[in-house]
Amino acid sequence: MQKGVLRSIYQEHHEKRGRYGYLFCHGERAPYLKDWIGTGKKVLDLGCRDGMLTRSFRDGNEVIGVDIDQKALEIARTQLSIETVWLDLNGEWPFAPGSFDVIVACEIVEHLFFMHSFLQNVRSALKPGGMCIGSVPNAFRLRNRLKFLGGREFETDPTHVRMFSWDKLQHSLGEFFSQIEIVPIRWKILPFLPLSPKMPSRLTRLFAKDLLWRSFIY
Repeated sequence: MQKGVLRSIYQEHHEKRGRYGYLFCHGERAPYLKDWIGTGKKVLDLGCRDGMLTRSFRDGNEVIGVDIDQKALEIARTQLSIETVWLDLNGEWPFAPGSFDVIVACEIVEHLFFMHSFLQNVRSALKPGGMCIGSVPNAFRLRNRLKFLGGREFETDPTHVRMFSWDKLQHSLGEFFSQIEIVPIRWKILPFLPLSPKMPSRLTRLFAKDLLWRSFIY
């Protein structure tokens, strides 16, 4: 697919679904990113869209934002004063090896056709000891399984091309990174009934809406 066509698809998708000025999971990932990244880092933010999540770690860091949606990049560049790069991450990768302390890939991997080569590129562009942070929707959470059992579609985002469970994510990251930590985000039995933080991780990962990770190379 031509880059300009893909840009138009995503811009229309973001406009129709109200994705400008929006944060998935109501920003619950932001405190983790701010704490994990800290300051004094060179950070590559892949799939940054309009920079709503980028705000949590921009201060004190040198940040480059990447997205296919040029309208979103213009908002991020104007509001956050960061460098931005227009890329189709299915095939383009202009970053030199060992360029970044941290690479952020939140809510992007599920959109990519060539995940293996993407993760290879991410690993290559990290400095020794560098950290990759990302997140994906938990496609196999209990709520989605019940929808499937009832004969209903549970994946309603037409831009998603792959699905992740906790185990699949762990395996995929393990091919490229070490010391992988996966954090379940927004785990609720019902919209008004969250699980206790004291619940076993096996249970929280079953109900989590999103899976946030950090991993390292050594």
